Amino acid sequence: MSALSLRLPDSIHRHIKELASKEGVSINQFIASAVAEKVSAIATEDYLQARAERADKAAFQAVLAKVPKREPLAGDEF
Repeated sequence: MSALSLRLPDSIHRHIKELASKEGVSINQFIASAVAEKVSAIATEDYLQARAERADKAAFQAVLAKVPKREPLAGDEF
């Protein structure tokens, strides 16, 4: 594990302290968790973008063409 010195505005530090206390975790755990969530979100976005670039639009349209033509169920309409 490595250490990181981080400078935060007092207002953000105060909010982090309050949220960490509310969650029952240390400030360090709260920040580590928040950073992990952000890293995961960016990694997921990169993964989905890479998958989208490999997409075969013709194959997708072929699958959609197999969907039966009917009215949507109640509550599913636009």
